[in-house]
Amino acid sequence: MSRADRIAALHQAAKERILVLDGSWGVMIQRRELSEAEFRGARFADHPVQMKGNNDILCLTRPDVISDLHDQYFAAGADITETNTFSATTIAQEDYSLAPQDVFDLNLAGAQLARAEADRWTAKEPHKPRFVAGAIGPLNKMLSMSSDVNDPGARLVTFDQVYEAYRQQVLALHEGGVDLYLIETITDTLNCKAAIKAILDLQDEGLEALPIWISGTIVDRSGRTLSGQTAEAFWHSVRHAKPFAVGFNCALGGELMRPFIAELARVADTLVAAYPNAGLPNAMGQYDEQPHETAHFIEEWAKSGLVNIVGGCCGTTPEHIRHVAEEVAGVTPRAIPERPTAMRLSGLEPFELVA
Repeated sequence: MSRADRIAALHQAAKERILVLDGSWGVMIQRRELSEAEFRGARFADHPVQMKGNNDILCLTRPDVISDLHDQYFAAGADITETNTFSATTIAQEDYSLAPQDVFDLNLAGAQLARAEADRWTAKEPHKPRFVAGAIGPLNKMLSMSSDVNDPGARLVTFDQVYEAYRQQVLALHEGGVDLYLIETITDTLNCKAAIKAILDLQDEGLEALPIWISGTIVDRSGRTLSGQTAEAFWHSVRHAKPFAVGFNCALGGELMRPFIAELARVADTLVAAYPNAGLPNAMGQYDEQPHETAHFIEEWAKSGLVNIVGGCCGTTPEHIRHVAEEVAGVTPRAIPERPTAMRLSGLEPFELVA
């Protein structure tokens, strides 16, 4: 199946059913209890910086682990798997002293591993094609917020540096065969805008256009992102990208995330996606919410007509995804609302002036 055929199939599948994304990668990799030597592999055997904890590097050093996780999530019922490239930018990988070529290779390998498993499952179950989302995660440096409490204008990076980091990642993911881009766990909307610009610029330069899925993060019960925006203001900030889907993930469990998903479902004239944590972490940083509990919350969202794509974030396992897939099977996906023509502006709060 060509990439164009896969994208057409993705759009068709989204009309027919609620799509299911995979779950947490971090929790599943942690369960492997890999050693420092396994993280390093032969390529980084003499690397001067500790590599354990750099989960993305496993695309190069333990590809068998990554392929197996894609397989587990597809077997659990996922329609879409993410590449294991959440922190695979030159900026984020500075913590591990990786060279730009290493980062490019990491993204390329991550996309190729996911592509191979998606194609294998599609061949085995042609009635249910599987898709690959190129994971473009947040940075450890923010453009919207100061890095120094004594200097409001202080920044550790410039917009151009963030743009170039995302541009390289997008190129590698595209070359590796992803079907769509997933800009996820967005805490800083300006960082997100740099990723969007990188994608759109590359398309203007002739790179084949792929669907864009944008997923922000509401950090607490205030209903705002870390950079201060409400759910509706966040949507107004990214709507110009004409995303395939918009939504929220991480930070909150399904129970606390619901009102913010409902707000997006009201205002977004595109697909709405949500993949919550398995509840809130306990005192030890572990997630106690059981698969049937997570699935119960998501089932209610689905039956209330709030979502088009669902999945799991921190603490969710293939078993969580299996329960989610079972609960949303046969539920009609959310109908995309028709919004009146209006001038809509974004800041920390939304502004709308209907014509």
